[in-house]
Amino acid sequence: MKNLIIIAAMLAGTALQAQDRTLGVTVGIGAQSAPTFFGSDTTETGAAGSFGLDRLTFGGFDIGGVEDPNGFGFKGGFRYIGERTSDEDAELAGLDDVDAALELGGGVNYSYLPNGTSQTWGNYSYAEVRYGVVGHESFVAEVGADLIYAPSQQLEFRAGPRLFGGDDDYAATYFGVSDDEAAASSFDSFEASGGLISRGVEASVSYDFNDDWGVIGSVTYEQFLDDAADSPIVQQGSDDQMSVSVVVTRALEFNF
Repeated sequence: MKNLIIIAAMLAGTALQAQDRTLGVTVGIGAQSAPTFFGSDTTETGAAGSFGLDRLTFGGFDIGGVEDPNGFGFKGGFRYIGERTSDEDAELAGLDDVDAALELGGGVNYSYLPNGTSQTWGNYSYAEVRYGVVGHESFVAEVGADLIYAPSQQLEFRAGPRLFGGDDDYAATYFGVSDDEAAASSFDSFEASGGLISRGVEASVSYDFNDDWGVIGSVTYEQFLDDAADSPIVQQGSDDQMSVSVVVTRALEFNF
C-alpha cells in the first residue's frame, strides 16, 4: 500500500511538471500630465506606468491563450493612485494625508478586434471590479467601451466612454471632509457617499514596432458626478479632469 501511494505521488508530480504553465504580461513606462489630486485644477508631470495580463496558463486554467481573441473573455484589473499630502498641495492644508493606493481585481470583456488588413474596424468593451489592497481598502468598479480603427497591423486607434464608481469608504477617502478636518481647514464638513463617481471618455493611439515593443499615447477626460462633484475639495478646484500620457511597452512571457 505504501509503495502504491509513493508511485501515485510520483505520477501526479510528473503530470504537474508536464502541464503548460505560462505567464504573459505587457508592462510599460513613460510620462504623464495629470491633476495633482482628485478635484485639482492644476496638473503635474511625472512618471507613468502600465501593466496588462496577456496570458495566464496553469494546467487546465487558461486566460488569453486562445488563438481567436474575439468574443467573451476575462481580464485583470490594476490601478495605482499617488499619495495626497498638504505638504505638496497647500490648498489641502488641514486635511489628513491620503496614502498611495494600489487596486487589484479583474472582470470580463468582449472583443471584436481588427487585424489591420481585411478587417480594420472593431470594438472592445469591459466591466471590472478592483479592491484597494494597499492604501484605501475599498471596492471600485469601472465599465467602458471602445470603437477601434486599425489601418495597419502596427497602428491602432481607440476611443470610447467610461463610467467609474466606488463604495462609501472610497468616496469618504478622496471626497469627504470630517468634522476635525473642517475645523483645521478652510473646507466645510462633508460626508461623501459612494455610487457613481465619474463619467468620461478615453482616446488612445498605439504603434507596435515589433511583437515585443510598442508605444501608446492616451488622453483621458473625466467629469465627477453626484457626491464627488459636490465635495468641497472638488468645488474649490474643478470637476473636469484631463490627463495625457505616453508609455513605451514591452511584452514579456515566462514559463514556470
